[in-house]
Amino acid sequence: MANHFPTIQWAKSAVLYEANIRQYSTEGNFNAFAKHLPRLKKMGVDIVWLMPVTPISIEGRQGSLGSYYACSSYTKINDEFGTIDDFKNLVQQAHSLGLKIIIDWVANHTGLDHHWTKEHPDWYVKDEEGNFVEKNGWADVIDLNYEVAAMREVMIAAMKYWITECDIDGFRCDMAHLVPLDFWKTARIECDAVKPLFWLAECEVVDYHNVFDVSYAWSWMHETEKFIKQERSLNDINNVLHSYTGYPKDSLKLFYTANHDENSWNGSEYEKYGNLAKAFAVFTFTWKGMPLVYSGQESPNKKRLAFFDKDAIEWNNPLQLEKFYSSLSLLHKSNAVANGETFILPTSNENVFAFLRRKEADVVLVILNLSKQDRVKVLIENDWLKGSFINIFSGLGFSFSRSEIFELMSGDYLVYQSV
Repeated sequence: MANHFPTIQWAKSAVLYEANIRQYSTEGNFNAFAKHLPRLKKMGVDIVWLMPVTPISIEGRQGSLGSYYACSSYTKINDEFGTIDDFKNLVQQAHSLGLKIIIDWVANHTGLDHHWTKEHPDWYVKDEEGNFVEKNGWADVIDLNYEVAAMREVMIAAMKYWITECDIDGFRCDMAHLVPLDFWKTARIECDAVKPLFWLAECEVVDYHNVFDVSYAWSWMHETEKFIKQERSLNDINNVLHSYTGYPKDSLKLFYTANHDENSWNGSEYEKYGNLAKAFAVFTFTWKGMPLVYSGQESPNKKRLAFFDKDAIEWNNPLQLEKFYSSLSLLHKSNAVANGETFILPTSNENVFAFLRRKEADVVLVILNLSKQDRVKVLIENDWLKGSFINIFSGLGFSFSRSEIFELMSGDYLVYQSV
């Protein structure tokens, strides 16, 4: 595929963390969130994605506070979160810790009272009667018209504002496939000329990898949800994973068990996956791709967070899964996982998923019991299994021959790294 932009080095084996500023703390602002940055760094996070930081339209507002995704300006800050200086300080604090900050960019639509509606009504899609329209069933936004060259130019100028003024490190592009790919190409060329950035697309259209570094693994997530409902087999999940191998070289998929949409509309990972939530989380960190942790998963947060109203995360003290995610983050950056090949291993149980990640002598073995059965015995045979390994969660060492039997309870996950 032509014109694929090289992914910036620091994003290649990165762990992504999505921050929902409104619900993160009782204060719900940048300054309160900034206090968590050292903790996130310690947990192994590399990139923090902030949900939209722009002001929210009043007209058509849903709930008491509205959707982050219905903006009234592309170059102002949501004063709920603080000032532009608070935001700049947050970015500087992140950078001082070696963290990167990307912001959510909503290019397909604006809120109903965005200032462009008055200044440039011709920049929007209209129906026969000349009314603003929205094609995707969202009540609080209206669609922009990408046939208008002037709008495109101002949109890109707005994106550049956040790079030059605030020193952000990239964009997570909302519903990227609803916006023409040639726009994103121009945007990337112009924005990367200011500073090389990381680009994440909320979409699953292969062609968008001509521009974007990472795209969503929606199909994988939907198959796992159907698998839980016993509508799909592990083989169906494998077929989706196999389809991802046909993507352009160096492109990655974003794997997750929760994000803002999933949590609010479909339920927390525990609601969706039950006792398999952690096993699927292990998968997201050990398969080839980029793992995402959503606000509160390290707590863990087991409630659906309201989308349009204040609904703060109730943090556990201490955070029960912080060590779990720290161990996985460290492993994700290891040679075998960051740079290795993937080998799916045959198991005697159709609902036990086992695979090896390998780069030269570095080997990682992952076994996930995705069945409802306890005390499942699994025979694993592979030449690369021979040698000394450590369980990344317990820290215990093991000496394996090329053939080993493992026993797992329902929802259990075993991860061994060669030493």
